[in-house]
Amino acid sequence: MSADAKALVGHAGGVHLQVLADRVGLAGELSHAMRRKGFIPLHPRGQVLTDLACAIVLGAVAISDVRLLEHQREVLGTTASPSTVWRVLDEAGEVQLQRIALARAKVRKRVWGLLEAREGGFPWITVNGRALEGWTVLDSDATPVACASEKEGAAGTYKKGVFGLCPLLSFCDNTGELLAQQLRPGDAGANDTADNIAIFAAAVAQLPATYRRKILFRTDGAGFSCGLLKWIAAAGGRTHPSFTWEYSTGWTFTQREMDAVLALDKLEKKGKPVWEAVWDTDGTARENAAVAEVTGLLGDLSTWPAGHRVFIRREPLHPRYAKDASAYELEHGVRLQAFATNTPGRQAAWLDLRHRSHARVEGKIRDSKAESLARFPSRWMTVNQAWLTVTALACDLRAWLQLLACDGEMATATPKTLRYRFLHVPAVLVRGQRRRRLKIPKTWPWAAQIVTVFRRLLALPHPT
Repeated sequence: MSADAKALVGHAGGVHLQVLADRVGLAGELSHAMRRKGFIPLHPRGQVLTDLACAIVLGAVAISDVRLLEHQREVLGTTASPSTVWRVLDEAGEVQLQRIALARAKVRKRVWGLLEAREGGFPWITVNGRALEGWTVLDSDATPVACASEKEGAAGTYKKGVFGLCPLLSFCDNTGELLAQQLRPGDAGANDTADNIAIFAAAVAQLPATYRRKILFRTDGAGFSCGLLKWIAAAGGRTHPSFTWEYSTGWTFTQREMDAVLALDKLEKKGKPVWEAVWDTDGTARENAAVAEVTGLLGDLSTWPAGHRVFIRREPLHPRYAKDASAYELEHGVRLQAFATNTPGRQAAWLDLRHRSHARVEGKIRDSKAESLARFPSRWMTVNQAWLTVTALACDLRAWLQLLACDGEMATATPKTLRYRFLHVPAVLVRGQRRRRLKIPKTWPWAAQIVTVFRRLLALPHPT
């Protein structure tokens, strides 16, 4: 073996990412956001951030991993060194991060315009096979990230045995994009009202104006609070009747809810149908699972938003939850959970299926951790917050690539699968007059799909 090969390009899928970033104008908008009066950098700051985001999609987990782009220099040009990347992240203070958020929103508007124009149109969420046209769905969740004790903000998290930081994230379920991110100390509470309102407000600010009118906000039982639900019900203070904001959140199960279940049991013994069969995602009834509305059995709910409704779902008790089960759950072999919404009408089974779709946020967080969310590179919170922002950029690039250019299994592949089949494909660089061509092995099992994706990206219009 020798290290003297020439005209070879590894991770050739990185070229696709750079072409996509160029077609949506990402680097230019980020450079404008990072501008400094009287300072003209050798490496445009927006391009440095874009390169780092591309490297993260390709598998980088540390700032030094940006060096993997060096062997693509003949295709993409020079890239910044790790020390330059460090400086760029350090330059991203609070003002710069606010500008980056505005730049991301501007680019996102272009991308969503392209999604609207594609053959399949904008990706609306479906419930029981029916699309929720016109509705933007936002999910939020906090996730502990293990860190060494010397990192600023590291502390014991709400998850037992995890010491580190606790980012709060908001995803768009329609597109899979990571819209907003907030890096918090490890001991930050999951149901902090101010934090949850702030993350959702930042996510809404990322949406094009027409997609802010009808929004469904979803969070789990650890994240909801009365203040958050009132903010959602009031459309964040917007008074125009065209704004319809709804929530679907977890609900704390207390003795009051247990009394409601006992009341339902009494009605059931009298032959009154109070429980409704729960649906699976394919529309079929789930065996031994049911849901019922208990709003009228919970007493005074006047402190909650108008139209507030509470539901209880029961399903077979899994051994995983047996140790935390109540005496009633152990006796009847069921697990009881509650959720709340302000959606009027709609049957309980439909609302339950819509709420359970919030679980998709766990997969999005897992994919983010498979990229770079699972590791923060610096001792300082400001640099780590900038790293988290670039992680969000990487999540967006991957989502846009799959939405705009991929189909079949590639369109829904996890980051690991996407790298294995697509992004890490090797290529040979061939020069001919003024043109350069990348040739990937024709024996590569997914070669035809990769070429098709590249052609689709080249066909995207340049930003005006």
